[in-house]
Amino acid sequence: MSSPGAAEVASAAPAPPTRRELPRVPRLRPEHAALGGILVLSGLLQFVKLGQNGYANVFYSAAVKSMLRSWHLFVFASSDPNGFITVDKPPLALWLETLSAKIFGFAPLSLLIPEGICVMLSVVLLYRIVTPRFGAAAGLASAFALAVFPSFVAVGRDTGVDPPLILLMLGACGAALAAIDSGRLRWLMATAVLVGLAFNTKSLAAMLCVPGIAIGYLVCAPGSVRRRLAQMAAAGVVLVVVSGAWIAAVDLTPASERPFVGSSTNNTELQLLLDYNGFGRVGGQQGGPGSTIDVLNPDQIPPLWRPGYNAPPSALERTLGRPAPAQIPAAARKPGRQRDALPIPFGGARSPVRIFGTGLGDQAGWDVPLALIGLVALALVVRRRRDRRAGALIVLGGWMLVELVTLDFSAGIVHPYYASALGPGLAAMLGAGAVALAPMLRSGSPNRALLGYGLIVVAIVATVAVQLVLIGRADDPLWWRIPLVLGSVAALAAIPIVRNRAAIPLAAVVALALVAPMIYSFSVWLAPVEGTFPAAGPYSYAGPGGVGVGTVTRHAYRGLIAFLAAHGATQRYPLLTESSDQAGPLILMGLRASAVGGYGASDPAMSAAQLSSLVASGQARYLLIGGPYAGRGGNGATTAARLVCREIPQVYWGAGTDEGTTPGTGSYLVDCSGLAGRLLHPYRSARAFLAAHPKIRYDLRLHPHL
Repeated sequence: MSSPGAAEVASAAPAPPTRRELPRVPRLRPEHAALGGILVLSGLLQFVKLGQNGYANVFYSAAVKSMLRSWHLFVFASSDPNGFITVDKPPLALWLETLSAKIFGFAPLSLLIPEGICVMLSVVLLYRIVTPRFGAAAGLASAFALAVFPSFVAVGRDTGVDPPLILLMLGACGAALAAIDSGRLRWLMATAVLVGLAFNTKSLAAMLCVPGIAIGYLVCAPGSVRRRLAQMAAAGVVLVVVSGAWIAAVDLTPASERPFVGSSTNNTELQLLLDYNGFGRVGGQQGGPGSTIDVLNPDQIPPLWRPGYNAPPSALERTLGRPAPAQIPAAARKPGRQRDALPIPFGGARSPVRIFGTGLGDQAGWDVPLALIGLVALALVVRRRRDRRAGALIVLGGWMLVELVTLDFSAGIVHPYYASALGPGLAAMLGAGAVALAPMLRSGSPNRALLGYGLIVVAIVATVAVQLVLIGRADDPLWWRIPLVLGSVAALAAIPIVRNRAAIPLAAVVALALVAPMIYSFSVWLAPVEGTFPAAGPYSYAGPGGVGVGTVTRHAYRGLIAFLAAHGATQRYPLLTESSDQAGPLILMGLRASAVGGYGASDPAMSAAQLSSLVASGQARYLLIGGPYAGRGGNGATTAARLVCREIPQVYWGAGTDEGTTPGTGSYLVDCSGLAGRLLHPYRSARAFLAAHPKIRYDLRLHPHL
């Protein structure tokens, strides 16, 4: 058999690709370079001087350290290393931080960097969502507005749960828009899964993007109404399954085999979801402007046992030895950096303009008028339901409106950093709305052009007015007021003059509106974040950094840890604390502390009888009571400890600190050893003590828990 000829071999070889068949190499466009610059800016805001924040939100950081101890603590999101009580949120964001700590080691940066990465991914994702529908200019403006949104910047430098939440919600909006464009069920299912994961990050807060998604799909997706409703029903089933899987797993686990559900009243995740993390935030709860529970003055609930009554110094000296002499380091004795104010913890009274008020305004209100007018402009421009812009308007604009209404009118707890979730929707409406206004200005219809110019005037005048108020209130950045006013007036005057090129002055005035929040966001470099209430703003919004307490308190806690080691600290619980704010720093410093009252100090996680049983079995002895939130009254265990257990003055355990002469810890250490029987009947013991000491005036009715 003859071998094939050269002609046959040549014919069998694949033909070289033509020019049209060559794979396309992505070209770097100017907008890509601009997006890169925005990401560099976002990275600088997130990561410069990040280490100064220490463990930031100590409550969650201590939980991560605890969750690293075992799979059991990891799965249930235990807030302490003993698995006594959980954190007050679902676990997904903490699982992310725990995974990072497992890979890179437990350290502040291994917890903080994933948060900043989530922020930067959100900026990129918003650009990818907006650009195909409104153009590169809108995408860049939206990405920039989100990157410099003050509250969004602040939460990205904390160890809280908001950056992963916002990234997942934004991802759900992107998947929903893909479903609206294509009508494919798989994209709608992906939306449901992403919302469910966001739900497992911060409960019902994740659902604030759902109304816009549902309305957008029902109105704008292809197919018959019946088909759309059926697809939405199927996605709803997936959403319920993904959202409820972890909650069901926890609540179906016997209470004796898992930690107590922190911040709940009946030890169930379902009750925590519906009340503390759900409708209580909107309808009114302890700490909010619509509170239905009065918070007691902590000065009304001092420990009953005081030095000189139950154990005079001489008796304590015989038992514990003489108090250690003052050994506070010189650095601790020096006055710290003075703070004129702390971040405002609540958003103020409910009103339609709460977003501009003290608390929320400087974190989120800078460009709200511009975004609202942008939404109106889009509604005027987009007229067909199958226009790709229509779905984005409903989904992202709906998210913005729902967040805005929730922030303005919720009667429960509204911390200013909640406004971070307003950022993506607001940024999208700002960028897309500005681009939508430009064609109106060039319209051949005088009425339409006049309408567009009127909207711009209203938007810019309102935005400048708001920014001047916010700048004056915060005294920052004062130097920007004159350029802001002059530049805005010049741009508004130029728009009708250069009508065919109105996009240039329009872009300039939008850029001017983003300068003040950008400068305000750079303040996060100036001092450590206040971990519990992360906020951008002047230097007065500083946190302590490190393990979340000041130098003197940290020194006192070192003395406490040494005291417990030398004076019979028990296992399983070397120290019980009234609140998680007390336990968190101690856990980070290496002590296996557990908060019997949870984050708010009043969770019914331990009764007087349970404390008595632990003391009788040698599993518990010392309690640290008082401290943050002690005014809420505590629970059965801490109330019994106040009334029965012996107080050990801080001078004995605080490494030379004394609450009478230094800031100390604001807490009181009590010893319950040998008092298990009396802990079962604390009122009886308290009455007997008061009868023996008539000089002490104390109202036992302050303790309703027993």
